[in-house]
Amino acid sequence: MSVDLDRNVVLRGEAELAARAGRLFAAREEFLCAAHDLCTWALPSVHEEVVARWRREPPAPSAPRARKLYAPAALADEESERRLVELAARGPEIRICATPLPRETIVVDRRVAILAGPPVAGVREYTVVRSPGVVAGVLALFEATWETAAPLAVHRRSRPPALGEESRTILRMLAGGLKDEAAARRLGLSLRTYRRRVAEILVLLDADSRFQAGLRARDLGLIG
Repeated sequence: MSVDLDRNVVLRGEAELAARAGRLFAAREEFLCAAHDLCTWALPSVHEEVVARWRREPPAPSAPRARKLYAPAALADEESERRLVELAARGPEIRICATPLPRETIVVDRRVAILAGPPVAGVREYTVVRSPGVVAGVLALFEATWETAAPLAVHRRSRPPALGEESRTILRMLAGGLKDEAAARRLGLSLRTYRRRVAEILVLLDADSRFQAGLRARDLGLIG
């Protein structure tokens, strides 16, 4: 039996992952990601390394296909849901898996898998796998889960958006016909901030206008 340490390695913590494997995140053909929520792979230093690598190397003929699979926790609050909607608008295909994901995973160009382990004393271990047979097994599990998951838009239509109390108050003010200036003063917000918040709520409600947002909010039981 032989062990190829360059094929499969275990890295401890995000800093070591960024230093030793950050370049692996730069997909040329396909990028697959399975995560519990938007914070799972939130590694700023890795992102910076990927951007730097793209600048050093010639661009690929076309952007890599990106598919991202999340647990419902990725839409647990208003900010997370808005960020996920914005992410989907930039191109990645996103689906929501109804069952918990046993292991959070990234697969790059069907050649490398990066598996996130559970936190131990606040630190996570990441296993970088290059063994073709193991990567193929990880891919098979990803594809099977992907097929049973709901597209983001379908999942969002099945339940009300996760609006906070301030957003619900704004919806009630809109429904009551309160002018923007008066509503902003009542909430202690600048007019610009208030209008930005209204725009964010429209995005979460998939509404093109305030009137449409009001109708959808009533249908979903968000306002009386």
